[in-house]
Amino acid sequence: MSIAAPSNPKEITVRGIILGILITLVFTAAQVYLGLKVGLTFATSIPAAVISMALLSAFKDATIQENNIVQTIASAAGTLASVIFVLPGLLMIGWWAKVPFWPTFGACAIGGVLGVMYTMPLRRALVSQSDLPYPEGVAAAEVLKVGMASRAGAAEGKAGLWAVIWGSVASAVFAAGAAVKLMAGEVAIYFRTGFGPSAGATGIGASSSLALIGAGHLMGITVGIAMLAGLVIAWGIMVPLMTSLSPAAAGVDASAHALGIWSKEVRMMGAGVIGMAAIITLAGLAKPIFGGLKSAMESARKAKLNGGVLDRTEQDLPIFVVGLVTLLSMVPAGWLLSSFLQGGPLGSLAVPLVVVGIGYILVAGIFAAAVCGYMAGLIGSSNSPVSGIAILTILGAALSVGMVGRSIMGPEVAQALIAYALFVTTVVLAVAVIGNDNLQDLKTGQLVDATPWKQQVGLLIGVVAGSCVVPPVLELLNHANGFVGAPNLNSISDQPLAAPQALLISTLAKGVIGGQLRWDLLGYGAIVGLVLVLINFALKKSSNNKYSLPPLGVGLAIYLPSAVITPVCIGAVAGYLFDRAMEHKVGGDTAKRLGVLVMSGFIVGESLFNVALAGLIVVSGKGEPLAIANSLSEAQTMVVALIFGIAMVWGLYRWSAKSGRSVAA
Repeated sequence: MSIAAPSNPKEITVRGIILGILITLVFTAAQVYLGLKVGLTFATSIPAAVISMALLSAFKDATIQENNIVQTIASAAGTLASVIFVLPGLLMIGWWAKVPFWPTFGACAIGGVLGVMYTMPLRRALVSQSDLPYPEGVAAAEVLKVGMASRAGAAEGKAGLWAVIWGSVASAVFAAGAAVKLMAGEVAIYFRTGFGPSAGATGIGASSSLALIGAGHLMGITVGIAMLAGLVIAWGIMVPLMTSLSPAAAGVDASAHALGIWSKEVRMMGAGVIGMAAIITLAGLAKPIFGGLKSAMESARKAKLNGGVLDRTEQDLPIFVVGLVTLLSMVPAGWLLSSFLQGGPLGSLAVPLVVVGIGYILVAGIFAAAVCGYMAGLIGSSNSPVSGIAILTILGAALSVGMVGRSIMGPEVAQALIAYALFVTTVVLAVAVIGNDNLQDLKTGQLVDATPWKQQVGLLIGVVAGSCVVPPVLELLNHANGFVGAPNLNSISDQPLAAPQALLISTLAKGVIGGQLRWDLLGYGAIVGLVLVLINFALKKSSNNKYSLPPLGVGLAIYLPSAVITPVCIGAVAGYLFDRAMEHKVGGDTAKRLGVLVMSGFIVGESLFNVALAGLIVVSGKGEPLAIANSLSEAQTMVVALIFGIAMVWGLYRWSAKSGRSVAA
């Protein structure tokens, strides 16, 4: 295998495209489930790179640039699946009973193509000529370099593949334990705070999920601490205070009281925190956005002066192609929006609504892609403010389409406007998340001497492949489980998926168009977000950027259930302690990389098991097809889950350390 970068290295190959598509199909299915269950997704570049290296090592002529194209194609899975933060809202409001393939595919594909086009002109300003750290892009490049540089690198590549496999098997087995009812799905405790009729309530929960432990490890200690701060603010301050101000009715226990106040009031404040963090980020990005456009224009002028010749590693898709593809994409986008409105109560307003929708996708998409791309460089794709972008996008979309449709407003019209706003937001979110991914991948490519335009083509291939997977997996889960807040008329299981992000987005859309949105709660959250932004700024300045408290992480922890956030925090701390323990040890750096891959396997294995379980639910017609009768109490199943979880995490960390030493030897 070759790590050198000749003038024309082997990059886009048939075998690489096929491998990239296959990895994309698997990871997209996993991401869709994870996002619907817990409201989080993860970056797939590193595990994709390791799998690619291990499999392509069978070919002597494979190059590091070819492996880079594979991970570029597959990375679309880690981002495009984020559209499920919005799409289930159409089921929740009763607009769709099933997930149609072509509208869903179209929204994902058109948005994804625009995401690549919008961020391509920013490559020089935000990647080549920038000092942004791009943590995941740099990490993926390091994995590629190490894996192909030597015999030890090849050994690490094979160990990395086993790390993904062992992590996947462990988390699938752990998830199976919950499916057969030998382990509790959640460990939780709720209690009263104070005495008398004005007593409040609070508590804490933790899902029995190795996937969330893995997500915490991948996010890192900085985001983990921010989320821990959010947990304290939400469940240590807000919930006890607000439950004491709204005493429980007779017979309502502490759990119902605390969760009720959190779901109706506290999480809306969390949305305000996320929104404020996103707005301030957007405000600071005007300069790099315009700088990137200026750089792209200068590059085109330079190419003309030099007879059209640029270094291979500076060759983007031509700027006129970008403009042409962007304009041509508006044709299927317009058809998609028009067909969405056809035959409904908004038929008489189809033309102005389509014009507003197209304009919104063009303008809001550019800003969303630029913000997410910049944040990917700053804190990584997994931590980019997708939630904040989705919140701001749905507020803008709902206000825009609401103004067009207010002249014929009625119950049916309101529902149709909400659905249309959600659909437009889906396209914009696809733009944002692929823009997020594009710049991260281009950073990896810069470090391994890849050709930018070939990476951009690779990502477009990944977009199409991922867009084919999202609709059927989403419909499978809809038929098997359904979603919280949706009618779920055709669902088999009585345990719907939480889909927390989609629930929030649909709630905001209904509130804006119906005029019942709790702007006061969003405002209180925005104030908290502003305070957190100032704290983060002061902390970074006083520590010379060594420490930070990302407001987005705090806001997510206020908004998402504690059962999701608690294991993420545990995973972040465990990952930090493991990395510290590996410092200055023989094979320590290799062990750290293997630990990352084990944690990626945790996410993939649990998610794919649950997608397969959804298929079994549909085939068998039973809500819990694997459940077996046993005499264990709820407390006992919690203890079993805790013991097995600790054993698996500790055992695989130990395996990573041992394998790191073996590779080094």
